[in-house]
Amino acid sequence: MKIGILQTGHAPDEVKDELGDYARMFATLLEGHGFEFETFNVVDGDFPASTDAADGWLITGSKHGVYEPHDWIPPLEDFIRKVRDAGQPMIGVCFGHQIIAQALGGKVEKFQGGWAAGAQEYDFGGKQMVLNAWHQDQVVEAPEGAEVIASNDFCANAGLLYGDTIMTVQPHPEFTARMIEGLLEHRAPGVLPEAMIEEIGKQGDRPVHDREFGDRMAAFFKGKSDE
Repeated sequence: MKIGILQTGHAPDEVKDELGDYARMFATLLEGHGFEFETFNVVDGDFPASTDAADGWLITGSKHGVYEPHDWIPPLEDFIRKVRDAGQPMIGVCFGHQIIAQALGGKVEKFQGGWAAGAQEYDFGGKQMVLNAWHQDQVVEAPEGAEVIASNDFCANAGLLYGDTIMTVQPHPEFTARMIEGLLEHRAPGVLPEAMIEEIGKQGDRPVHDREFGDRMAAFFKGKSDE
């Protein structure tokens, strides 16, 4: 099964050599499930010719906001709707979670409550999972018909399910502790409050359910979302 990765941003240059870009992080997360991958840097204007270019689609995170006036955002929203109409499986993470919601009629805002960063606990239908997060923007209004599948006190719409073909999550299952460390060093200063940076730094290698969620993503792509 071929997964097309729609890359909507790039990892910080300071960690890219060590950890790879976002597409590589997802390929690592999903390794062992028999997928092949092709990356389309939509953030740079590189779009697939059609939805037939892959069997399933994955939209990455980004430093950009979905509400920002970038030339590549409207065609990305159009592509999302085409994937939905084609009935292909699609997963969105962080920015991907937000842009899918926006494209399908939801609302995304810069959250007045501030940032969520580092390891966070989420309720997935009664199952508690810890995943790394890095966001201030949130889906504040889910699209009509979307089912909330994950939440916590800070982020009410942390996971959304659209029928049996589209699943999106606000946290980053592809982010390792090392990636969070790199973000704290290179992107957090002057953006996150100093107290928050210090607190997240104390988390160290707190266990997260990244592999378990990667398995869940793989099952969803294969049409086995109940596993």
